[in-house]
Amino acid sequence: MSPGRTLGINGLGRIGKLTLWYHLAQSEFDRFVLNPGRAVTLESIAQYLTKDSTYGSLHRYLCGQKGARDVAVEDRDEGLLRVQGRKIRVLGPSRNPSELPWRQYGVRVVVDATGAFLDPAAPPDTEGGSLRGHIHAGAQAVVVSSPFKSKHPNFSMPEDAITLLHGINHHLYDPRAHRLLSSASCTTTALAHMMRPLLDRNLTRSMITAGMSTVHAATNSQPVLDSVPKPGSKDLRKTRSALDNIIITSTNAAKTLEEVMPEIARIGFMADSVRVPTSTVSLIILNLTFQTDTRADGSPSIDRDSINAIYREAAEGEAHGLVKYTEEQNVSADIIGEDAAVVIEASETHTRTGFIDVRLPDRHNARGQTIQIPVTHVKVFGWYDNEMGSYTFRLGELTSHVARSI
Repeated sequence: MSPGRTLGINGLGRIGKLTLWYHLAQSEFDRFVLNPGRAVTLESIAQYLTKDSTYGSLHRYLCGQKGARDVAVEDRDEGLLRVQGRKIRVLGPSRNPSELPWRQYGVRVVVDATGAFLDPAAPPDTEGGSLRGHIHAGAQAVVVSSPFKSKHPNFSMPEDAITLLHGINHHLYDPRAHRLLSSASCTTTALAHMMRPLLDRNLTRSMITAGMSTVHAATNSQPVLDSVPKPGSKDLRKTRSALDNIIITSTNAAKTLEEVMPEIARIGFMADSVRVPTSTVSLIILNLTFQTDTRADGSPSIDRDSINAIYREAAEGEAHGLVKYTEEQNVSADIIGEDAAVVIEASETHTRTGFIDVRLPDRHNARGQTIQIPVTHVKVFGWYDNEMGSYTFRLGELTSHVARSI
């Protein structure tokens, strides 16, 4: 069996677990090596991997309602499970990437879903571990399920590190040059696929301003009940109960978006996040302004119909399978498991055109003439299953692309 057919996964939180689900449903990898990073029994890992409070049972996810559960400990000494006919090796308690036996088990590609190792410049021997430890341990490429982040004040991105989103810029991956890859975040993924169709068309390419708010489902970084803030905590809202509160917080989606779509930098994109007590599915509310031309009848060239037409065309064309367009009225539960980077809720697209008075300088016009410029404000709503359908599926596609390329 080719060693390229074995996938390593470091960290079995929400994304690590669902990454396994995704690849069990695909044919890219035959074997899996999982590192939970803690001492747990094979039986408890088997139960954790095959049951999910949000998405149901693994066997039904793979085989439908008539699927049968097939889970067993195959070799306790070797740490081997059989899960739905596939062999899965479970490693020991160490989470330090440099200590993991990737080379021994023929693992070329690793998905690091711990959220703990985000600095692409940290050396392999960093105390506690680093992303480069995976390379030191035998992997050829590491795909990180988070944006890169460094605490170093003079941080600069290493040449072998790159941020890639499937369907946006994954074609830039060069196996000869890149070792560390970030798949950004769930919100950046959905946002990029909302912005791409607009930036690719003459009508909407020249934006004046852009900003977004994401109404975001709770994550495991939030406590179930109020907890004591850690020393030095700046945002005390992050320690409040995820069950009982709407919580204003921040997102790095706009900053990361510039890494995969550099043309965003000229717009000065703004982004924020509001956490709500749901288990998955989030909503981007995208706000844009354009200087607008007018048609022969005096109506603005950018209106609700033209914006929706762009997304409908993208969903049927270049972004098929990534952008979905719907004129139905949805709630968040309707999007759970939806295989799309973003689902445009076209019934809620709104536009409003107004006029800005601009006074020309006297040096251009002796009378200081004032002219009116039409400006259109656009609001677009985009759903995304921030755990599985939007983010983990796109992460899985990127991982498969990397595996096929090396």
